[in-house]
Amino acid sequence: MRRSWRRVRLLTWPGMGALEGRVALITGGARGQGRAHALALASAGADIVIADAPGPMKELTYPLATEQDLQDTAALVTDLGRRCLPIILDIRDATQVGTAVEQTVEDLGSLDIVVANAGIVSTGRLEEVSDLSWQQLVDTNLTGTFHTLRAAIPVMRGQRFGRIVVTSSMGGRMGIPELAAYNATKWGVIGLAKSAALEVAKEGITINVICPTTTQTPMVQPTGSDDVPDDLVHRMTKANPIPQPWLQPEDVSRGVLYLATDPGVITGSVLEIGLGGSARIH
Repeated sequence: MRRSWRRVRLLTWPGMGALEGRVALITGGARGQGRAHALALASAGADIVIADAPGPMKELTYPLATEQDLQDTAALVTDLGRRCLPIILDIRDATQVGTAVEQTVEDLGSLDIVVANAGIVSTGRLEEVSDLSWQQLVDTNLTGTFHTLRAAIPVMRGQRFGRIVVTSSMGGRMGIPELAAYNATKWGVIGLAKSAALEVAKEGITINVICPTTTQTPMVQPTGSDDVPDDLVHRMTKANPIPQPWLQPEDVSRGVLYLATDPGVITGSVLEIGLGGSARIH
């Protein structure tokens, strides 16, 4: 039976206890990949801040995370015995992001790990992409990630420690028809992360990127059914050399946990979790 995104999988994660005493902030943490990352990091010992539930966005074909999603994830984290601070946050607003970082440090004592995971997707041929869709993609995926890193780095610099993981996409490694606008933002965050990694490499801070292929979450499968939802995603998943249609969120979380528990020797890297799609890239 195929696993649904609605079903919470309680796994024994590698690195159990490796993050004891650390505090992790996850944007887009209310559901999907963000929820899986929160549970993985909590299972490894971290206290968690989940930030999500932005204001409404027009022209999206799926509903955004809600305050209830945020509370549900917080309950799952606390069930693992870790502290969890849920914050309503729209990463397009720099002031909100700065306040979230300040609240994290004030309430939980530090900010050691950031997973800049929040993002949206919109599909369509380039000439059909509206100015509004383009602006929402750029403001959320690229500018929102910039806001997150800019707010977190000074705290980590003061601690002389930090682990930042930025969520891009396999769409940030290749061209995909009908995803040009989305892919532009996902290529952009890789350049942002790599350049920032060089700026902080001598200060105990690492910045790395994960690039998942299509993942079974409410963003690409709003109904929660087991069927591949539309022709575009179907064409994308058929191209995978590994014969499974898509990733589960926990598959991506293993990569996040690997980078978050690294002793500090990996930075500026891109970890492709692509069902073999990266084998097609020169």
